[in-house]
Amino acid sequence: MKFKFEELVKATNAKVLLSTNTSGTFSICTDSRKINTCDIYIPLKGENFDGHDFIENAVLNGARGYFTSDETKIVSGAKFVLYVENTLIAYMQIALMFKKKINPITVAITGSSGKTTTKEMMASVLSESYKIHKTALNHNNEVGQCQTILSMPEDTEVLILEMGMRGLGEIELLSKYSEPDIALIINTGTTHIGRLGTVRNIAKAKCEISKYLHEEGLLIAHDTELIRKVNKFKGHTLYVSLESPELRDINLHQNSSDFVYKNSKYTLNIEGKHNIQNALFVINTALRLGMSAEKIAAGLAKFKPIEKRWEVLEISGLKIINDSYNSNPESLKAAISTFLSTQKPPRWLVLGDMKELGKQEKAYHKEAGEFLNKFKDVKLITVGELAKFIAKTTMHEHHCFSCNSEAAKFIKENVEAGSIILFKASRSMKFEEIIRELSEK
Repeated sequence: MKFKFEELVKATNAKVLLSTNTSGTFSICTDSRKINTCDIYIPLKGENFDGHDFIENAVLNGARGYFTSDETKIVSGAKFVLYVENTLIAYMQIALMFKKKINPITVAITGSSGKTTTKEMMASVLSESYKIHKTALNHNNEVGQCQTILSMPEDTEVLILEMGMRGLGEIELLSKYSEPDIALIINTGTTHIGRLGTVRNIAKAKCEISKYLHEEGLLIAHDTELIRKVNKFKGHTLYVSLESPELRDINLHQNSSDFVYKNSKYTLNIEGKHNIQNALFVINTALRLGMSAEKIAAGLAKFKPIEKRWEVLEISGLKIINDSYNSNPESLKAAISTFLSTQKPPRWLVLGDMKELGKQEKAYHKEAGEFLNKFKDVKLITVGELAKFIAKTTMHEHHCFSCNSEAAKFIKENVEAGSIILFKASRSMKFEEIIRELSEK
């Protein structure tokens, strides 16, 4: 996508500090190392860097002009300079301007867990009837949203945005600069409770997704008492849960599940009731957009889990389910329940630390061990200083390690061929290291 100089000034309400050559059109670039001669550079600030430090480098690499939040930052060689108070907001304003040009139906998805799975499932279904564009991987913050929107093909009919957050106000900002038509709150849990303090605050943060949902839009929310209390959206809200009277005949199989919803049968190539719940949000979105049950079923049947999200692997005689993209108390319990209700012994759990749980982090890990006691015929391996508290409260055979290499060595030497292993941990635990070591002869 390319923009005229006047469009950029209008969209961002920028103050023109320099203007000697503004002819033609410009692409947006936030990386000074990847500048082309027809690019305009937007310097962003991160935790450990400030893009303003690289403005001179961007100009030397060919940028015709740049944005800045420092009125004194005039670099020799630039053809134009635009001042804005906040360069990230300017970036988001430009993305919204482009979105309005394309004018796709916009579906926004948030939740404490399962966002990316639901987004991918949504894409699989809606692509049966529409030209869709979606958030790449888990690029669900402000910068990722801008990159998603600005990379959208001009024939896009439905834009699917995943929205993450680490604190209050962040999802509201994402909603403001995307103006969704349909917003989904697929669940609320304890992820980021260390930052937000209470589950109620987490629910409030998730409900921000509807702040800029127009009155004729649709909010689809997980049906819990807490969400009903904190939801302030005055437009049409549809509440969804596994307790819906329209959901029946649930069958959980190894590596698949099927169910009947609103008198139509659907099949998923992934197990677990939590994934059926994710599917209910997708089905209701698709129905809202006029899709038939047959096309929805076809899209769901084509959906496949992405890497590290219930990814099934065969390694050295072991069946491995890699669900180690992230972990929190709710998603861990769902994974354990699904794994132990669908897989036959010999079974092992390899569980790592759950991060960002605040002062109660040890208690949440102990609860996981107590939850595990509801099941039989499973052995436990933990990795990390927090995960060892899961072992402290479980009655199952367990082995605790401080690092991935120790766990991998134990598995190689002690887990018999034919066993099935579930890997679950927060992303920072890097459980792919264990799987990689198991793959090595």
